[in-house]
Amino acid sequence: MPLALLALAIGAFGIGTTEFVIMGLLPEVAADFQVSIPAAGFLVTGYALGVVVGAPLMSLLGTRISRKRMLMLLMGLFIMGNVVSALAPVFGVMIVGRVIASLAHGAFFGIGSVVAADLVAPEKKAGAIALMFTGLTVANVVGVPLGTYIGQTAGWRVTFFVVAALGVLGLLGVAKLVPEQSRPDGVRLRHELAAFRNVQVLLAMAMTVLGFGGVFAAITYITPMMTGVAGFAPSSVTWLLVLFGAGMVVGNLLGGKFADRHLMPMLFVTLGALAVVLALFTVTAHNKVAAAVTIVLIGALGFATVPPLQKRVLDQASGAPTLASAVNIGAFNLGNALSAWLGGMVIAAGFSYTAPNWVGAALAGAALILALVSSLLERRQAEENRTAPAPARVPEPAGASAAAGS
Repeated sequence: MPLALLALAIGAFGIGTTEFVIMGLLPEVAADFQVSIPAAGFLVTGYALGVVVGAPLMSLLGTRISRKRMLMLLMGLFIMGNVVSALAPVFGVMIVGRVIASLAHGAFFGIGSVVAADLVAPEKKAGAIALMFTGLTVANVVGVPLGTYIGQTAGWRVTFFVVAALGVLGLLGVAKLVPEQSRPDGVRLRHELAAFRNVQVLLAMAMTVLGFGGVFAAITYITPMMTGVAGFAPSSVTWLLVLFGAGMVVGNLLGGKFADRHLMPMLFVTLGALAVVLALFTVTAHNKVAAAVTIVLIGALGFATVPPLQKRVLDQASGAPTLASAVNIGAFNLGNALSAWLGGMVIAAGFSYTAPNWVGAALAGAALILALVSSLLERRQAEENRTAPAPARVPEPAGASAAAGS
């Protein structure tokens, strides 16, 4: 695998760290700005919405310049956003900093997926995408716990300065290692938008929303579930999330490996197993050991769907993949927001803290159904193409052959 993938992974590590580390620093930020914890939660919501909106907007801008320069611009935005957050004098300015940083998120992973896939042979594309996303998964194992520790001991502003420094490393890596790829000739806005007329692209994005949403329906409420149901101490939640992140790393790499060989079967297995494991979590959440094992499985199965879904979008939008790839990253965040809202609704309705697991199982099951529909439609189209009569050959005018030979 080319070294350019390392530069993309470093950028992904920084982005993954800044996205999730705020969850562990909300009390410190809220106390510093003298706002409530729910108000501080807008730092999470604002970031997610910025990803959803910023992914298509920044990708459209990216159709006008080379992908390498666009990646460098995105890392510059990321650095700026984290510096603004670190220096924010008031809470409103910090929200602005979070939104600025979030604008880089979707487009970086979307354009980065295209670049990573172009760097390797066709049979290694999903593996290359998975290696880039390894930076995001490792961030949950290393970056988020370390950033939380730094923020709790040295101050949360130091954490955001450190994350900005990671962005500088990512920027330098892209500048040095990623080869210059000129903007594809003939690709315009209408070409990028045309991908959304492909039903397979839309089905893949819907699978992304529902499948990964199933994961976050459970993980969003992991703290009250593990402390109130499994009986863990609040201090144990950190290492439980590390287990979740470790599962994400393994699942991501396995998903990339097998998606290059059998993409759709990989999705059938992972989405089906994810639905079953999430349903079982309503039971295993009552036992510490079983709950810990289940958390690892949810992380592994959930992120095993990421490389194949991203590659599915790239394959189906191969003529102009940049916008579709970035929008699919936004779909992950849309799924996170949707599932967290649905999970909160069932808890607010009076059900237990394990009830969001049923929501997650239903979402993953729905994603599996869409995968089956997508495969069926693809097979039907292939069969129609095989059985379609060949176009009739127009006979040559009399004397044409003789004229050609004279």
